Amino acid sequence: MKKYVLAAAVSLASMAPVAQADTLLGLYVGAEGWQAEPEGSFGSKGNAQQDFKFEDETLTSYYVALEHPIPLIPNVKLRYTEMDVTGDTTLVDGFEFQDVNFGAGTNLYTETDLTHIDYVLYYEIFDNDTLSIDLGLSAKQFDGDFYIIDTMNGENPSSGAMVRTDFSGFVPLAYGRAQVGLPFTGLSVFAEGSMFALDDSSVHDYQVGVEWEVIDNLAVDVAVRAGYRSMLIELDDIDDINTDIDVSGPFAGVQVHF
Repeated sequence: MKKYVLAAAVSLASMAPVAQADTLLGLYVGAEGWQAEPEGSFGSKGNAQQDFKFEDETLTSYYVALEHPIPLIPNVKLRYTEMDVTGDTTLVDGFEFQDVNFGAGTNLYTETDLTHIDYVLYYEIFDNDTLSIDLGLSAKQFDGDFYIIDTMNGENPSSGAMVRTDFSGFVPLAYGRAQVGLPFTGLSVFAEGSMFALDDSSVHDYQVGVEWEVIDNLAVDVAVRAGYRSMLIELDDIDDINTDIDVSGPFAGVQVHF
């Protein structure tokens, strides 16, 4: 995957001269709260997936990006996204997960952790106060787990079956970002996203929103941001797990530019 990322980065570098790059290093740091509404299913490789009724969650995301004027070398962005959700279901049919069988009529409770880090390499294809466009490649590194237990009354554990399994892996994606400023207002609209599709696997993660720059001086810029974020994680046989989980909802946050 590293060779793939580097090869694509070199290809994108041929377009880099059209960008109006910063003459100094630029550091962006941001934090967001995400009112997510998860839904979907998961299961073990070779077995049917099971739908769960997931609870709405307030999730958090943090990012840092470093931009520089050096030609050919891509800019770098890292984003950490918490994705720890809970849910339950009553089985209509039996469900086998990691060689553990749950019978029809069983009440299941799950804690599903798909927390991950995005590693992004990108070039500023165009960059001024009115319009900026970034293109590049990214990789999502998942490092979480799935926990399932049958329950007798609500979330009180029974003496029945229980299973916990780790889940980890990398997914490469294409990355893009565009922002359009509204002159003399401090306001801008933006769209940012990454996507991947291959065979039965499909992942997308995008957000659209509005940014308002509340502080703008030579030392630091501070902006508040709000919008909508949507993430689909449809994976086929990643670490022996299949998933079809959609997490979407509004977000709000703050960004500081040094």
